[in-house]
Amino acid sequence: MKLSDPAVKKAKPEAKPYKMADGGGMYLEVMPTGSKYWRLKYRFGGKEKRLAFGVYPDVSLAQARDRRYEARKLLASGIDPGALKQAQKAADVLLNENSFEVVAREWFVRHSPNWKENHSSKIITRLEKDIFPWIGARPIADIAAPELLATIRRIESRGALETAHRALANCGQVFRYAVATGRAQRDPSGDLRGALPPVKRDKHFAAITEPQKVGELMRDIDGYQGSFIVKCAFKLSPLLFVRPGELRKMEWADVNLDAAEWVYFVTKTETQHIVPLARQAVETLREIQPLTGHGKYVFPGERDHDRPMSDNAIRSALRRLGWSNEEMTPHGFRAMASTILDNMGYKQEWLERQLAHEEPNKVKAAYKRDAWRMYLPERTAMMQAWADYLNKLKAGAEVIPLRA
Repeated sequence: MKLSDPAVKKAKPEAKPYKMADGGGMYLEVMPTGSKYWRLKYRFGGKEKRLAFGVYPDVSLAQARDRRYEARKLLASGIDPGALKQAQKAADVLLNENSFEVVAREWFVRHSPNWKENHSSKIITRLEKDIFPWIGARPIADIAAPELLATIRRIESRGALETAHRALANCGQVFRYAVATGRAQRDPSGDLRGALPPVKRDKHFAAITEPQKVGELMRDIDGYQGSFIVKCAFKLSPLLFVRPGELRKMEWADVNLDAAEWVYFVTKTETQHIVPLARQAVETLREIQPLTGHGKYVFPGERDHDRPMSDNAIRSALRRLGWSNEEMTPHGFRAMASTILDNMGYKQEWLERQLAHEEPNKVKAAYKRDAWRMYLPERTAMMQAWADYLNKLKAGAEVIPLRA
């Protein structure tokens, strides 16, 4: 006798499970807890098997009968419906494990411990807000460049062009991680180079000058986890505040650690320049000397030691620590030192000389052939005071700028 909706609804639990047959091998199993399960008993390959159709009332009597019909069609075709269901479930699990969001979150968990907290929070928020709702559930191997571009265009359309560029870069990192872990064949973000208009940058070199922020940056530099060569150059950037190109091309032949001086030719102004080295700068240079002291450059390239370090190394280190291009740039260390030292009362002519700025009066400059040594005792004291000041900020001391 077939079941009816009222009979299924009124079925009461008993001390032990019991079955209510509906024919064709399907029955309702009523549990002592009151739960009601749809089951199908069938034979395949000479063995008796069971197939679950769901729980009543989530699955109605009519829906259970439809599932029985589909299962019996499979059996008639020589297919085990239970085995097929398990295979489909496994495929769904595999598909879910390889979705863009799952891979992206795995990539984030692996890399975020090396990032500054505000940097990592920006990345995951960007992905959750602008990427996951659109392609998060998609199998990462199936996402092609047009689909990715459509997602990025949504960000661009609201006027957030820089965010769009950053989101695309993050997606590229996720795709490359998927390739490395065998879950995608290629990175489609590479096909989108030039698809977004470039971000217009202000020519002004961004720099932080607030003592609290400077202290935070000094602590970040101290905790930098990248290449040791880059870290040493990074540590010297605020101490010496020379032009970024001059620092990365620094040569051992120009450095006298015993005299605590670095003397080199400034191509921009075509003059000699001397940088007094504070105790902290000498310590950093002595640290790296065993590694690079046998070569020409203090900071050689990682792949080619006969060439200087990449001109993007310090900028990349700043980004890795979460300092955006609008907050701080490699050239910004010059503005940072100049602004704070001026506020501390150091004479402008000392600062100008230490910054190796070009003498605007060419005639006057021609008569000052030894100008590069001007104010050297004062500049030496200033550079040591500056290094000590940075150390205090790094330690979190409340430093009040005083007139020198």
